[in-house]
Amino acid sequence: MDSTSILYVIVIPAVKAVVYCTLMAITAGVLTIIERRTLGFLQVRKGPNRVGWEGSLQWVADTIKLMFKEDIVPTRSERFVHFLAPALLATPALTVFALLPFGPEVSFPLPGLGTITTPLYATDVNIGLLLVLAVTTIGVYGVILAGWASNSKYSLLGGLRSAAQLISYEVPMGFAIVSVILMGNTLSLRGIIEAQKEAEVWFIFPGLVSFFIYFVSGVAETNRIPFDLPEAESELVAGFHTEYSGMKWSFFFMAEYANMVTISAIATTLFFGGWLPPFPNVRWLSFLGILPPAFWFLGKVFFFLMVYIWFRGTFPRYRFDQLMALGWKILIPLSLGNLALVAGFALWGRAGLQLLGALLTALVVVLGAVVWRRPARPRLSEHMAAPAEVRP
Repeated sequence: MDSTSILYVIVIPAVKAVVYCTLMAITAGVLTIIERRTLGFLQVRKGPNRVGWEGSLQWVADTIKLMFKEDIVPTRSERFVHFLAPALLATPALTVFALLPFGPEVSFPLPGLGTITTPLYATDVNIGLLLVLAVTTIGVYGVILAGWASNSKYSLLGGLRSAAQLISYEVPMGFAIVSVILMGNTLSLRGIIEAQKEAEVWFIFPGLVSFFIYFVSGVAETNRIPFDLPEAESELVAGFHTEYSGMKWSFFFMAEYANMVTISAIATTLFFGGWLPPFPNVRWLSFLGILPPAFWFLGKVFFFLMVYIWFRGTFPRYRFDQLMALGWKILIPLSLGNLALVAGFALWGRAGLQLLGALLTALVVVLGAVVWRRPARPRLSEHMAAPAEVRP
């Protein structure tokens, strides 16, 4: 094997793996401080502000603390499974990043070897989307085993509830993704991005309902507010990871943030053109191509992460029966109807997708105008201030 083959087969993939794992660990830490500071702003209070400038190094202090914190294992727990569960949850969450396309191929000079051309992703397989779904599903086993191996009824109950939640919301998410496959006619993540460029429309427009179903299911899959039922403090202490501490405890939250990034990256790829700038086929917007493709991809992902944080600081938690009813009684029938609708318009090719996108966009505008024009209900303070004889 010559030096060029060694470079492309061994060196470059190894460098990509190290870079991706390092960036993911740093991203998980930085996201924690961004989330805590943003929640402090939304709730009119101070977030972390002691370690580093405005608390910017708080995540470093937390990481060091967790590394040296005592690892407590329950006496009658299944020790091997108790150790294995965090790895089963964190490893698939990090593995998915090998399939996510952050940008197209880039070229750069390397002294002694000429110009090196490599894509901004580890690999692109023709069933990439199916492989992503298969890998992320393994995390359910980590949740169940973490609750069972702890030998605690609270952890077991939290694990069962979390598993029921994950399995329930994978069904509508799968139907939403199938509608994207019908529009793009491929399972390759890179192919879906290129299909959006060829169709001259982001799939968010013809797949508006699909995106709504996917993102709601994604929030539920990551156990985030308003769907964080496994961590209901008043009922289950902390859910399936109650009996964990130290670095094993941190693996659960690293997996949570990694899954948030994964859901956001897949939403960007499937519905928002991936690394493509807005409306790449419009000639008078060609100046947007000055910015590198990775900038557009990471910017869209960061926007969805901020939506996650906004949800946490805004919405109340669902009850478990409401959570299951939303998935089985609303999202699954809605996803089936949406799948039939998208399949019908996809038969017409590019024109059908553009027509469906125009119809759904017009419908959203009309509904928004109706809601905007609807008279606002009087506030409770205004209602109580009125004399008793004129109160409704």
